[in-house]
Amino acid sequence: MNIRNMRVVLLSLFFFTSVATISSCKSKPKDADIQSAVSTKLSANQQLSAVHANVSEGVVTLTGECRDETAKMDAENIAKGTEGVVSVVNNVSVAPPPAPPVTVSADDQLTKGVADATKDFPKVQAKVQDGVVTLTGEIKKTDLRKLMQSLHSLNPKKIDNQLKVK
Repeated sequence: MNIRNMRVVLLSLFFFTSVATISSCKSKPKDADIQSAVSTKLSANQQLSAVHANVSEGVVTLTGECRDETAKMDAENIAKGTEGVVSVVNNVSVAPPPAPPVTVSADDQLTKGVADATKDFPKVQAKVQDGVVTLTGEIKKTDLRKLMQSLHSLNPKKIDNQLKVK
């Protein structure tokens, strides 16, 4: 082989090697670029704002918290759909459902007031239902007026007095 042919072969080999090296470098995104892309996509979804992504060798690890399983799967699908991702480890936790609201009925406050009003009268029992106070037991005639004034100040719908006056 002459020198001219040898140069052509060497130049061709160099060219193909260079092209192969350049194209292989461009086909594999860097971990930082993958992490940036996944994080941008996650932050665009309000339900996934508390989900974070870390990337190592193309493997995306998702952490944080979301409101339900659907949102957790959405985060995983977003990561899987990002260029350069090899696999996804989904460590996102699902938030527990909110506690039911505590409702305080009018009877609760009335019951507390009635208990306070009757505490000095050990032989008097009081029951509150639907705003009506029912009194049973025994009371001295001198104490009845004081008790009734206290109970009326609580503004019940009605006072059903079944007390025995002594």
